[in-house]
Amino acid sequence: MAARPRDPRRPRLTRGAPGRGTAPACGAGRTPRTVDGGGAGTGGRPARVDDGPAACRWARRVPGRHERDPEVTITAATATVAASTVVDQQVETLLALGYPALAGLTEQAFTDRLSAARDAATRLPDLPTELSPGRTPLVLVVTRDLVDPERTVPLLRLAPEGTRPGILDRNHGEQGLAPYRPIEEVRLPAPDAYLLLDVDRGEEFLDVRPEEALPVILGRGRTPLTIEEGIAVVTHVPELLEKSRCFMLSGSRRGDRRVPAMWISERAPKLGWCWDRNPHTWLGVASAGDRTT
Repeated sequence: MAARPRDPRRPRLTRGAPGRGTAPACGAGRTPRTVDGGGAGTGGRPARVDDGPAACRWARRVPGRHERDPEVTITAATATVAASTVVDQQVETLLALGYPALAGLTEQAFTDRLSAARDAATRLPDLPTELSPGRTPLVLVVTRDLVDPERTVPLLRLAPEGTRPGILDRNHGEQGLAPYRPIEEVRLPAPDAYLLLDVDRGEEFLDVRPEEALPVILGRGRTPLTIEEGIAVVTHVPELLEKSRCFMLSGSRRGDRRVPAMWISERAPKLGWCWDRNPHTWLGVASAGDRTT
């Protein structure tokens, strides 16, 4: 049988010791892969890539030898839920806790007062069902114009199955929480209820003076939490309040150096206060990305 003529485009490969007529090994004696970006003198030609010796270029095209299957990136689908569904669940939580009675309203009348916040939720994108540690994407906040926060603190419980009622620190004084008001930088969107978005309990500010953490939070375009917002967070996402990971509520002040804070005492949530110049290893400063209604 006549010998099949050799394809002149295919390099001649011969057996033998390296350096004696053999084709160059891939990468041997070659310069690093470079790209000519088509600068001056190229006439606008496409960039040239030096792939090394011809034998290496040919070998790369031989299936099963040097050629590798392209890498495929597989991204797992993230489970989501409609923001309106989350708000409806939080409304049910408030009804179960007896918020309508605290507001002096029927359940229907109380729910009607939350309608603006519920409508706002329908305009938000879906939310992830798995929460990042120390964060939650959305919380329904009821303000003191609708329910006195002092009456909601005893309804707080620790996660996952706490039974002891929340505690209001007696050191707030005879006036209790009444003197606290939002700081100048905090603007509340509605008098009765609204949505607090992208909440972070602020672990990065553990052992940082509250007066030093506040300008950092504001400089990032975020907002510190108020007393009512802190109560809402622990009401709807109680797992955000953990031992050694509690948080200050620097969005509410009373004209002095006191900063309200949420922590754990006697195996129950406690709404107390600390001086704004005192750092605590177990207290961060909570913040949010926005408020809407």
